[in-house]
Amino acid sequence: MPRTLARSLLVLSLLGLPGEGRAAAPAGQPVIHPYWESYTRADGLPDDKVMAVAVDGPRVWIGTDHGAAVLEDGAFRVFHRQDGLAHDAVLSVAVDPVSGDVWFGTGGGLSRYSAGRWTTFTQLTSGLPNDVIFGVAVENQNVWVATTAGTGRYRVRDHGWDVYTPANSPQHEPWGYFVDYADGLVWAALWGGGVLEFDVAKQTWKSYLDPDGEMEIDLFRDDGIVHVITTGVSYREGLLWASTYFGLSRYDGHQWRSFAETDTGIASDFINFVKARGKVVYICADKGLSALDGASPVDRTVTYTPIHGPLEGHRGWEARIYERGQLVGRQPLAAGLAHNFVWAVDFQGDDLWVATSRGLSRGSLRPLPPRPARIAGPERPGPPPAPATRHAPSPGEAARPTPPGQGGR
Repeated sequence: MPRTLARSLLVLSLLGLPGEGRAAAPAGQPVIHPYWESYTRADGLPDDKVMAVAVDGPRVWIGTDHGAAVLEDGAFRVFHRQDGLAHDAVLSVAVDPVSGDVWFGTGGGLSRYSAGRWTTFTQLTSGLPNDVIFGVAVENQNVWVATTAGTGRYRVRDHGWDVYTPANSPQHEPWGYFVDYADGLVWAALWGGGVLEFDVAKQTWKSYLDPDGEMEIDLFRDDGIVHVITTGVSYREGLLWASTYFGLSRYDGHQWRSFAETDTGIASDFINFVKARGKVVYICADKGLSALDGASPVDRTVTYTPIHGPLEGHRGWEARIYERGQLVGRQPLAAGLAHNFVWAVDFQGDDLWVATSRGLSRGSLRPLPPRPARIAGPERPGPPPAPATRHAPSPGEAARPTPPGQGGR
């Protein structure tokens, strides 16, 4: 086979494009989602700054800077503080797969939406460690929260609380960014405290830190977590993924591995959130969204990013394919994400739902059907629309608040 033809078939396979005779993509490989659409306030969102998204079957729950919403059957239903939400700034959302209850971590407490009724937990009314909740996760009959003053576990059956701080767990800092649960283990991402593992059966904690102890640089590559300021954590199929503002780390139970923008093609080292699906991890960064195959010997990565850089998203988007950090293919997209600053991602079948600083985006493997016209209805006044902008928020502006006494990025 001529070399040029072989290379063309390879690129077609990587791109996931239809074509006669193209080889099937390896199982688990991140494929390109070529079709995208976005939702903003004009479509019914309470605010364009979307910070959390959680899929619940046919429903998509959304947390924004000015209220929560659920998208179902093409229409949004919006919730504000006057409806029962603890606070209008919704930072995290989790759905109980058994009961169907939806839990919202907000800037003013924890809220549960169950069978149409709201219940709110605050520092003053419950054992919640702090009212600012960056992460929430459901573990069996328990709900975990990552707050600015410790990690909390609410025992739903007996309405009790367990609070974990540096006084009773191996936390170096109590400021929590995220919590995750899978396979009997709860994981907590902490500002300045690395990653904590809680074994539900044994009721024991284990800490993972950067062994070199350096805050400014990763002194020794792959010796542990890349940095102790961790922003997200996801554990699936025996792989632990931890995101930081300095790159991505993976732990397989035996060995650590670090991933950076310069050697893998991920959108950026400034990572807000990470979520794995099988062996593939999705990376939400300040310059776009990436998917990396954790089982690939060549670190196959697909990155969605503005063609001309993060300042030029209005000029078009593309999907880039990397192997061993080398660009091996690219595909222009008819439409891209709502914005390059990505806060969160979740999965609905083959589709991706992505929270960005300028709206909610959906990526699909197949052409998306036309959306029904929005049905006008009564609305509560919300914040004025954000002015049009062609630049990404700086890390200091868009990132989570910095704890007192800590530096920036």
